[in-house]
Amino acid sequence: MNPQAKLIFTISLLLGTAITISSNHWIMAWAGLEINTLAILPLISKSHHPRAIEAATKYFLVQATASTLLLFSSMTNAWYTGQWDITQLTHPTSCLILTSAIAMKLGLVPFHFWFPEVLQGAPLTTGLLLATVMKFPPITLFFLTSHSLNPTLLTCMAILSAALGGWMGLNQTQIRKILAFSSIAHLGWMTIIISFDPKLTLLNFYIYSLMTAATFLALNSIKALKLTTLMTTWTKTPSLNAMLFLTLLSLAGLPPLTGFLPKWLIIQELTKQSMAPAATVISLLSLLGLFFYLRLAYCTTITLPPHTTNHMKQWHTNKPTHITIAILTTLSTMLLPISPLIYPLS
Repeated sequence: MNPQAKLIFTISLLLGTAITISSNHWIMAWAGLEINTLAILPLISKSHHPRAIEAATKYFLVQATASTLLLFSSMTNAWYTGQWDITQLTHPTSCLILTSAIAMKLGLVPFHFWFPEVLQGAPLTTGLLLATVMKFPPITLFFLTSHSLNPTLLTCMAILSAALGGWMGLNQTQIRKILAFSSIAHLGWMTIIISFDPKLTLLNFYIYSLMTAATFLALNSIKALKLTTLMTTWTKTPSLNAMLFLTLLSLAGLPPLTGFLPKWLIIQELTKQSMAPAATVISLLSLLGLFFYLRLAYCTTITLPPHTTNHMKQWHTNKPTHITIAILTTLSTMLLPISPLIYPLS
């Protein structure tokens, strides 16, 4: 892609995100989301492969539908209450339509079908943007309207997302699809707590973005897209693979690592809100996700020769790991000890 074009699309992405997260008026928020959608489409389809074009088309149709629902929700609310302010969403029908629109934008169950397909068709760097940056504006709108939304509906959607994200990821061999279902499961954790402690949702999103960025950049560095190719990368970059192993375990939420922090705080808050059954169910469902993270981690580091892949071994490379990956993998594994400092900051 032309560097100037790439620069324009990147600036448009940042501009759209900034407009949405800083706006008080529904029309401005909608405009920011539209700028975001139009800026990411060329980045998805830049390879001109049929699968990439298909992914861009699916993404456009889903996001256009979600934006229409969001506009319809805000207009319905304005019709009944005279308010265009985002935080003044009070009409029940508007709240229900907005929940559907944001669930569609994020890829929450039952509007999740597009996300794995789009992520599978996009390059790894664009997949990173789709899994993190593109989810920030809808999460912000969720945050601003959280007091108006139906907690029971959100809890049901969250538990279904955690269940389906874990279940559907079990039999995948494409790494991008595994990470897509991982994202759906993590969104379940963010959604279940948003009615009770919205700041905790944002903290969960920040930590999830950190770990996902580390994973995607590491995979992009070693050029691995399938589990079978991931098995042969140990000889290429041993140190990066070891850090990727820890980052994947952190994404799974195992205790000594950073990923355990948001799960711990969410379970604690749900218990305080007398929702111990929901906390128990979503904790058990995270074990499904743990299985496929462990499978990824096994393929990354523990599969030493002799094994049964037909791929040729890759040469060991002395190319230095990018400083960004080093910083992100370190943060993805070592933030738990300073959790008393992190939580008040959120």
